[in-house]
Amino acid sequence: DSKLSLRYSMSIRTVGVDIASLLPKPKGASSRWADDDDDEEDGPKVLAKRVVKKQPPAQGKRKGWVPRDVEDFGDGGAFPEIHVAQFPLDMGRKDGSNSKTIALQMDSNGNIKYDAILHQGRNHKTLIQGSARDLVAKKVHEMEIDRPDVDAINAKTQETQVALEKILNGKLTAVKVARPEINQSKAAEYIRYQPSKQGETNSGASERIIKMHEMPMDPLDPPKFKHKKAPRGPPSPPVPVMHSPPRKVSQKDMQDWKIPPCVSNWKNAKGYTIPLDKRLAADGRGHSQVVISDKHAQVAESLLIAQEVSREGISARNKERERQQRIEKEKKDEQLRQLARDARMMRTGAAPVAVSAGGAGESVGGAGAGVGVGG
Repeated sequence: DSKLSLRYSMSIRTVGVDIASLLPKPKGASSRWADDDDDEEDGPKVLAKRVVKKQPPAQGKRKGWVPRDVEDFGDGGAFPEIHVAQFPLDMGRKDGSNSKTIALQMDSNGNIKYDAILHQGRNHKTLIQGSARDLVAKKVHEMEIDRPDVDAINAKTQETQVALEKILNGKLTAVKVARPEINQSKAAEYIRYQPSKQGETNSGASERIIKMHEMPMDPLDPPKFKHKKAPRGPPSPPVPVMHSPPRKVSQKDMQDWKIPPCVSNWKNAKGYTIPLDKRLAADGRGHSQVVISDKHAQVAESLLIAQEVSREGISARNKERERQQRIEKEKKDEQLRQLARDARMMRTGAAPVAVSAGGAGESVGGAGAGVGVGG
């Protein structure tokens, strides 16, 4: 099939027909392989879209420009001529989202140190094995250990000696200030010694001269004696308390001086069963006396007096109300009688007689006289 298609394409080329016009347009981007030829007549080239990176302005044209995003920094770091807070690759930003991006580092051979991310946020004393070479045990002859030369040894020796002298001088100064007797050097003393018994010495000398001087002390030696605190002596005898002569204790005094045991109403750690009388005795209820104040009687008396006064007032108001009701009833009865009298007068044809409330007797007598005349 491949040979047939090759012959077909070669025949089309000889005729002069463009194969691109016969084939449909490709739907996706074409790919080129290593074995493809570089002829321009193989087919139309589909160019991939070029990704354009956002680059910062050139040097000298950054006036008024402030980097805000990570793309504004490009592949570099911060811009020193722009006086704002800059965070290239979000390094150093403290806005709650901790960036895990670290700067690119190289080793001595120029290779990228991919194990730098392992050292992030760790102590410098932490041993991290980031490659397979770190797991292989090294021999002594393979280690890069150089012996120091004579000049380095002399320099380190001199530095060590100076450091030790500084420490010693500081301690000696402190000791001399605390113990001034060290600075005072006493001269040697010569003592002439004559033994009591002559001729008993080995040398046969009748006398000897002894030289006495103080032995030098090392100020850096620890103290040879440990100071112990002597135990405190007995205190002064207590002041005598003058007591009255002993008396015979009565039963009442014994009861008064009987102290009940301390029983808590809240805590019982050991779970003892405590009688009620012990609880009441510890509560102190039996020792308290109930005292009623005199004001209670005064309040009771005041309430009684107020009750009597209110009763008298209520009875007086009831009597006055009954009297008013009786007067109102008499007035209504008088009005009814007057209406009945007027009605009788109208039937008989006599003129009605106006009767006031004060002349009730006259109206009654007149009414009787009228009735008698009419009969």
